[in-house]
This record gives sequence, C-alpha cells and structure tokens, in this order.
Amino acid sequence: MLYRLSTLIAAIGLAQQSAAAEIDTAYLRGAQGHEASAPVSGSAQPLDRIASSPSYLPPPILLPPMAGAAALVFKAPIAPTPPIPVAPPPWIWTGFYAGGHIGSSAATAKVAGPFGASIYGDNIVLPGFLAGGRIGFNWQLPDLPLVLGVEADVNWLDSQGTNTCLAYSGLFVSANCRARPDMLGDLTGRVGWAYGNAGHSLVYAKGGAALVRDQIDMATNATPDFGLAPLTTSSSFTKVGWIVGAGVEHALTPAWSVKFEYDYAGFGGVSVATPPGLIQPVPGVNGYNFTSAGSAPVTQNFQEASLGLNYKFGMDPTAQWGAPIVPVKPIVTDLTSGWELEGGARYWYAPGRFQKDLGSTTEPTQADILNSRLTYKATADVGELFGRVEAPFNVFLKGFAGLGSQRGGQLNDEDWVLFSGTVAYSNTVSGPVSGDIGYGTIDLGYDVFRAPGYKLGAFVGYNYYQDSKRAFGCTQIANAFSDCVPAIPNSILAITENDAWQSLRVGLNGQVMVTDRLKLEADAAYLPYSRFDGTDDHVLRNLISPEWGIGRGVQLEGIFSYLVTEQLSLGIGARYWAMWTTQDASTAFGGTPCPCQTQPARAERYGVFLQASYKLGGPLYR
Repeated sequence: MLYRLSTLIAAIGLAQQSAAAEIDTAYLRGAQGHEASAPVSGSAQPLDRIASSPSYLPPPILLPPMAGAAALVFKAPIAPTPPIPVAPPPWIWTGFYAGGHIGSSAATAKVAGPFGASIYGDNIVLPGFLAGGRIGFNWQLPDLPLVLGVEADVNWLDSQGTNTCLAYSGLFVSANCRARPDMLGDLTGRVGWAYGNAGHSLVYAKGGAALVRDQIDMATNATPDFGLAPLTTSSSFTKVGWIVGAGVEHALTPAWSVKFEYDYAGFGGVSVATPPGLIQPVPGVNGYNFTSAGSAPVTQNFQEASLGLNYKFGMDPTAQWGAPIVPVKPIVTDLTSGWELEGGARYWYAPGRFQKDLGSTTEPTQADILNSRLTYKATADVGELFGRVEAPFNVFLKGFAGLGSQRGGQLNDEDWVLFSGTVAYSNTVSGPVSGDIGYGTIDLGYDVFRAPGYKLGAFVGYNYYQDSKRAFGCTQIANAFSDCVPAIPNSILAITENDAWQSLRVGLNGQVMVTDRLKLEADAAYLPYSRFDGTDDHVLRNLISPEWGIGRGVQLEGIFSYLVTEQLSLGIGARYWAMWTTQDASTAFGGTPCPCQTQPARAERYGVFLQASYKLGGPLYR
C-alpha cells in the first residue's frame, strides 16, 4: 500500500514537470516566430499565428487522469521596463549674464566757493540721458529663493548743465560754472529674492563702488565788457565714490530678462581750479581790481533710472517657457481678434525749471561767458488723457496729451556788469510765477517680446511741449545800486516767457506683471533732435526777444498699476523730462538783427502722477 501511494505521487510530479516544459517550449518558439514541429494538442496550429494573436493563451496540456487534480502554473512573458522620464532641473537665476540699458540721469554738482557762502547758485543741475552695458554673475542658493550676485556697469552720459558760482557779493563779478560728466560706472554686489511663477521674478538691492569721469569749466562773466581776454579754467578728473540701488528683474524666457532699476551715486569733494575775478573796491563806481585764481571743492550726486535687457549665458536665445521660439508669434488668421485698446486719465503734479544763459558775445565758443541768466521755477497741475492700441501682430501705437496751469515758484534774473559798469552783479527775484503748459506725444512701436505677463518693445515718436510763464513783481537781493530798488509789487507783471520744444523720440517700453494684480511699466526715450523756439518779453522795459536753438533731451517714466478687475486698473507713477540746446542757440535780443548773442536754454519737468485706465480686448495668446 505504501509502495503504491509513493509510486502515484512520483507519477503526478513527473507529469507536472513535463507539462510545464511543453508550455515553456511552445511559448518561446512562438515568440521567436518559429513553427512547432508537432501539434501541442489535438488540433495543430503554427506558432507564428499563435504569437500574432494578442488574446492567445497556450492550450492546456492533457494529463493522465491521475494528474487532473493538479494545478497548472502559466509563466507570462517578462516585458522590458520602460525608462522613467527624468524631469529637467528647474530654471534658476544662477549663471553669468550681460546686457544693455537706457535711461535718464539727474545729477547735481555743488561748488563750495573759496570766499564764503554765495548769494545764489553754486548747485549745477545736470539733466542727462544715459546708455550703457553690464556684465554680472548670479548665484541662487540651493532650494532657496535667495539670490546673491556681483555686477559691473558702465554708462555713457549725454549730460551738461550750468549755474552761477562764486557769487558771494554783489560787488564781485562772479563766474559761470559748467559741468560735463560723460562716463559713469560701478562695481556692486547684489542681494535678491526670487518670487512669482516658478521664481521667474527677482526683486533686488545693490551697493558698491562707483566711478565718474567729469569736467568742470569756470568762466568769469562779462569780461568782453572790459576788453579782456576770457578768464577761464577747466578741470578734468575721474572720481571714485559709492552707489546704492534697487530694482525688479523678470525672466521673459530662459535666456532673456527685462530689468527696471533706480540708483543713487555720491562722490566726495574734488578740488577744481577757479579763475581770476573782478571786484569793485567802491560800491556803485565803475572801477575794478583783479582777484587771484584759486581752487574750490566740488561734490556730486547722481540719480539714475533705467530700463534694460539681459542675456543669460549658456541658454538658448530662442527658447521660451514651453512655447514657440522668440520672436515667432502665433499666426494671425483673423485680424478682427487679438486687438487691445487701453485708455485712461492722469493727474500730474509737475514741478519744473527753465533756464537760459545770455552770452556776452555772438561767438559760440564763448557761450559760457555771460551777461545775463534767467531761471524760472514753478509747479504745474496737469490733467492728461492717454491711450494705447495693440495689434495681434505685435505692433503698438501709444500716446498722451495734457493741459495744465502753473502756480507758485519764482524767477531769478541775474545780470553782470550793467549800468555802465557801476553794478558788478545783480540778482532780482520775481514771483509768483504763473502760466500754462501743454503737450502731446505719439509713438509707433513693435514688441520684440510679448506674452501673457510681459511686453518689451522699441518705438519711435514725436513730442510737442509748450510752456508759458508770467512773472510778477521784482525784488533786488544782491546789489542795492541795481534795479528793482525799491521793490516792485508782485501785483505788477514784469516778464513773460513763451516756449515750445519739438522733439524726435527713440526708446524702449516694457511691462511686467510683478504679481497677479500688480503691473510695472517703464518708458525710456532719448530725444536725439529737439527744436526750441521761444519769446521773451521784458514787459516793464518793452523789450521783446525771439529765441531759438537745436539740442537733445530725455523723457522717462515708470508706473505701478493695480488691476482692480481684468479691465480696470489704478496706478501711480513718476516722470522726468529734460531738453537742452547744444547748437545754434541764440536770441535776437530786443529784436536786434543777427549776428545774435548766444543763448543756450534748458527745460526740466518732473513729478508724480495718479492714473486710472480701462482696457478692451486682448492679444491672441491670452
């Protein structure tokens, strides 16, 4: 009995092993495309047909009756494991970069006279345009939004300004001082914080060393009236100082980023040469003695605002964030869609300044030697309408127009060596100053980068700016032997000035969504050609003088807007305009025929504004 039971168990085991081997052999042959040499079961089929049937399972093996109760085990084929896709590392700010920028520079050079505090002047206002480049390196800490970096900038400056200096007494023939910075550079460290969508936005602060190259020229005024050769000095220098700044940068693509930056630079005193002067030993008498040449310290500070574009090395310059390459845009098949219209209104609180320098001669090379200077300062309240139209093919048209009135302020009217030489220096103050301003601008541009959340484009355009001023009253502050003694009441109109500037604009416009509701926009324009035309009317003297000149300028503005809805936004901004003549600047003083006296002119208008705007439509890719 025991022998029979052992024999039965052994037979069942042998049958199971044989069946498993037959199943493996048939499956492997079928998978290799071979035909079986003998049927596996009662009806034979080619193994290649078996293998081509996805639902095929090998037929059961017929076992002897004694094996029917045994379970059969089927071995399925082992498919190769597909590779698991590896996600690319997230984009970070780490890496070298280089870029360029344009913007404005508003600087001041302060001259400390060797003879004591001046009655007026000594602060030279220097409006200017800047264009430059930079190179730097960012390091974003692993798994943190903190970004550290170092950056070197160099800027070319188109900037100059003049003012009275060394005017410590009405008995002294003071000087005209001119500053001409032409280069500004810096080497700074940066600390930033990445935020927003995938950390593509960066807010940062910077600080470090700055370098300026400058020239200070001084000329004793009215020397031709004495038959003297020009008494002038010129001091060129390079000065190291310090700089701090802050900005916002946004990565438009993996390779390109747009940045908005403000910087403040300071430079300590540097000694410059002062020319010999002329002084009256007896007040009110036409007699003068020479004073010795000397030196005076000059300190400077610069405020810069710029809009720029950076390229990150090692990145594909045509790549976008999972989108088609730049600057290729979606094909426009329906020109009635994808248009965007935005319009709104602004209030601009706009202090301003206008200055003109009447030369002693008709010779342009001696335009720094003066007989007279008039400087107006007044604040304007301006209402403005603005609008922008964007086409789906990346072209945009934008513009604005404003009207306002001026209030407050004063006029300083300076003269040197007048009343047959009995007065060395006269300075009268008239005020208040009232008047009107009006302006209009239109620009046509193309967005090189445009996508939801950002725009960056270049434009050309035209600006017209008109400024009329009326100064009342007259009070002498420098010399009791001069005019306006006693003072003329400020109820009497003394002088009027009506000016117009027509300028060509070339610039950049950029917009970035700083958050999902907060938008930052900047507009920077260089004015390579600006035509000045004006008329001066000394009402009390019945003296009318036409004026003209050709020059350059800069216009810059930045705006933070909050999107109340997708269409309605409220914003606050700041603006700086400056125009100045550089050639053919003259006046037919009193209507006299030319050759005419030289008369360079400069105008500034700046301040903050509030705005509200409404938008209709939208680009195709929204």
